[in-house]
Amino acid sequence: MDEHFEDDDENMYEHYRIDVDGKQELLRIDKYLLERLPRVTRNRVQGAIKAGYIKVNDKEIKPSYKVLPHDIISVNLPEPVRDLKKVEPENIPLNVIYEDKDLMVVYKPAGMVSHPATDNWTGTFANAVAYHMQQNGENFLGLSHRIDKKTTGILVVTKNLEAKDFIGKQFFNHSIERTYIALVWGEVKEDKGTIKGHIARGKNDRRVMSVHPDGERGKRAVTHYKVIKRLRYVTLVQCNLETGRTHQIRAHMKHIGHPLFGDPMYGGNKILQGSVFSKYKAFVENCFEILPRQALHAKSLGFEHPTTKEWMQFDTELPDDILQVLEKWENYVKYT
Repeated sequence: MDEHFEDDDENMYEHYRIDVDGKQELLRIDKYLLERLPRVTRNRVQGAIKAGYIKVNDKEIKPSYKVLPHDIISVNLPEPVRDLKKVEPENIPLNVIYEDKDLMVVYKPAGMVSHPATDNWTGTFANAVAYHMQQNGENFLGLSHRIDKKTTGILVVTKNLEAKDFIGKQFFNHSIERTYIALVWGEVKEDKGTIKGHIARGKNDRRVMSVHPDGERGKRAVTHYKVIKRLRYVTLVQCNLETGRTHQIRAHMKHIGHPLFGDPMYGGNKILQGSVFSKYKAFVENCFEILPRQALHAKSLGFEHPTTKEWMQFDTELPDDILQVLEKWENYVKYT
């Protein structure tokens, strides 16, 4: 199976929403949650409260908070430590853009799975990071977020628990700035817009994510987009994530009628716009050969540094395969 199904940042956490019963008696929140959450300890709950992963009525609270009737509790527990035992250090080259004692920013190429999982237990981005950190005498604590196997771009990796919690909290609060560049099929009518629609795994194929505008299934997902360049039958767009769901951009863009160019899972690896002439067909197929994946790149990443509290911004160039296809489309529009 060529396509690897993996989670994005917010799906790397255990999410719960609890609507407190109207007859609930006053009880410390840590005790209350211990009775209702699977596989948790009191220390883990208290640590999550202090780090801001647990909120009541959208507000941060202290471990001594007493649960009230009709409270709404949202829980966002970081990835369990037990999963990290699967990550064996492997000597795989890494393109490190920035590194200090708290974190590093790394470029992930296309074709590399972010984290070990079924059918991909070795050779992943996480295996490479674990080796790099081992050489520096550091312990691998897991990834803060992920991008799909065939998506290129940058990721931030934290090196200690304080940094992991600090960066994780920014993902939780949607204050991380993430900019993606995508080439999509069709002429996107609006110069900019926002796509809102809950995302869930498909009922027939759990690898393919489905969008539910009314929110009857799945998790809330919001993507902001703006047009960068119109190329007749395709459009280059910038996407900024407010949330980070599995395949969010790929599923959202298909939902509004513009699948990513070359994306086999969401129907973008077929000619969806344009003429029926054989020359045009040959042109598009040549583009598919140059770019045998979804045309998606995680271009920039911005966040507040856990120690200095300064805003850090990182940007990367588009990969060669996307640049080549863009050049071909620009020439097609110019000369035909």
